[in-house]
Amino acid sequence: MPPQPNILLVGCGKMGGALLRRWQEKKLYKEICVVEPAPIDVLSAKAVPDFQHIPASFRPGVIVFAVKPQVLPEVAKLYKAYASKGALVLSIAAGRPISFFEKTLSRTACIVRAMPNTPASIGEGITVACANRNVSKPQKAQAGLLLGSVGEVLWVEQEKLLNPVTALSGSGPAYVFLLIEALTEAGKKIGLDAKMAEKLARQTVIGSAALAKDSSSVSARKLRENVTSPGGTTAAALEVLMAPNGVQPLFDKALAAAAKRAEELSK
Repeated sequence: MPPQPNILLVGCGKMGGALLRRWQEKKLYKEICVVEPAPIDVLSAKAVPDFQHIPASFRPGVIVFAVKPQVLPEVAKLYKAYASKGALVLSIAAGRPISFFEKTLSRTACIVRAMPNTPASIGEGITVACANRNVSKPQKAQAGLLLGSVGEVLWVEQEKLLNPVTALSGSGPAYVFLLIEALTEAGKKIGLDAKMAEKLARQTVIGSAALAKDSSSVSARKLRENVTSPGGTTAAALEVLMAPNGVQPLFDKALAAAAKRAEELSK
């Protein structure tokens, strides 16, 4: 395990807070300083309202940017001195490429760009990360440990893959919640009351996800086939959902639109 670093967490909203809680539970840092103007409800974390209030004696080994991407141009440049001294820069801000940080901080800065998703808030997230050429093996391991505290971590060599990753897993939880909404509405239209329809929709998705996790060696296709009896009720529904104008072309268009928007935001 890499040595525990001093961490400077810039931004402590939903995702930053989720990371911080897990780091605290797993004791993954030596000292931490959180830069966040709003009150935070996390344990034993030293919080300051802005960069100017960071203690002069604090020397971070890792700087984590967890702020909204639109404020990064003004925020990131403040931390140039830390990055130039070798601190690992770990960004979970959507749409800001590694080149942005190299230009803003230094060409020699050690940068990891990561895309987590919201299930990280309960430790069930998945994060895809990409490191620049300056990141050492110990730093990459350190980043993997910190990101892995909230779920699985996958590494990619090509940063351009983070745009389709954003489209699939970054935005993906919204698609699943939309599925719950759609199942609820469809259930109401065939005679269920609203409360029962939503309860059934929620628990069906929750249970199916748990089954998929427990059966990780079984393909999604096989899991679907296991539920489907020839000529039965599930088969009747799947004839509609898997028709040429069914859900697949809709998801193809949806993910393409999301990936295109991610690419636009990264420019």
